[in-house]
Amino acid sequence: MPDPVARDAAEEESAFSHPAVAPDASVAYGEHPDQVVDFYAPRDGRASAPLVVLLHGGAWRAPYDRQHVTPFADFLARRGLAVANVEYRRGREIPQQRGTGPVAGRWPETFDDVAAALDALPELARRALPQADPRRTVVTGHSAGGQLALWAAARHVLPAGSPWRLPAPPALRGVVALAPIADFAHAVGLDVCGGAVRQLLGAAGEYEQRAAHTDPAVLLPTGIATVVVQGRTDIVVPQAVSEAFVDAAAKAGETVGLTLLEEVGHFPLIDPAADACAVVAEEIAQLAW
Repeated sequence: MPDPVARDAAEEESAFSHPAVAPDASVAYGEHPDQVVDFYAPRDGRASAPLVVLLHGGAWRAPYDRQHVTPFADFLARRGLAVANVEYRRGREIPQQRGTGPVAGRWPETFDDVAAALDALPELARRALPQADPRRTVVTGHSAGGQLALWAAARHVLPAGSPWRLPAPPALRGVVALAPIADFAHAVGLDVCGGAVRQLLGAAGEYEQRAAHTDPAVLLPTGIATVVVQGRTDIVVPQAVSEAFVDAAAKAGETVGLTLLEEVGHFPLIDPAADACAVVAEEIAQLAW
């Protein structure tokens, strides 16, 4: 049986080995340099295609930006989809006090940005990528981006008074969350990504209040078709986190699809060279078309 750590490292190296793919258009949705969306046109030249909104992962930390998922965005575009690769503000490069690495996320800017980008996307797509059909939108995200994708689909069930709350469900065909940090309690218990959830939400006094506005496992049911794709050998965001979210949805009266991939870890889900990536594309296409 292969060493799990060595296997994860090899999978990560493969996913990050692809050259970045330049977008067909880039549009700002705000004044901050990170408030930008890159658009990828369907490569088969079709005049109208579903729009896939892509939210990258990286534990909400600054060193990980949208560039590492540009090959995945291109992979989806080559399958006839229009893609919007969203950047958002993440934790600062400077480590937290007494910390050893960059802090995860910015409060509330990370969520401000995702909400603003999703709200602006229909108009941005109409201007920058006429082939994209915002009426057929699917949101996908990997790891921390999976949490953001689930959250983006749940804004209509946020607590009253939330600045991000929508008056009605967003116009989405569905959500495909890839190894998402989807249940904060389980993620904290497993110390996922080196305590990223607690860094994202702040100290104990802030954690509970903020989690009520951001934890996908408590923002249920959404009424929006949702699928989780998870590798069984994932040691970055373990299978238990996804299963806890699916269980929470069931208790709330909602069915969430769970696709478990054998002998697959965290990174093959966004690696165009991996078979798992084709499975992900098919899950997206099933909702989009």
